Amino acid sequence: MAVERIIIVALIASSLISMATATAGSATFYTEYVPSACYEYNDQGTMIAAANPSLFNNKAACGKSYKVKCTGAINQGPNPCRGGTITVKIVDLCPGCGKNQLDLSQPAFSMIANPDAGRIRIHYTKV
Repeated sequence: MAVERIIIVALIASSLISMATATAGSATFYTEYVPSACYEYNDQGTMIAAANPSLFNNKAACGKSYKVKCTGAINQGPNPCRGGTITVKIVDLCPGCGKNQLDLSQPAFSMIANPDAGRIRIHYTKV
């Protein structure tokens, strides 16, 4: 019984720690995936993203994976979030992206939010 309580407390603590280390930011989406700054003409699928210049860090982010969760609307209107999280691989640079912004592939964006929103609030964590 005591061991079960310790395990439950440990799981709750690790969940809180991972939520605390998530980066708050925003996301948009794009539709042309090849060529990319990291992989040129090698197709990397559609669960991908382009990183803002700071995160991209001269290709240091290439191939890194991030768990992304929609947290709300940026613009007025209904909440675009669909719930759940996705994992995307950084394959490109988004030179026009602001600090803490990711540019998700349209299929990845569509899994967590209504694309009609155009831009959403997110939390993301390196996997």
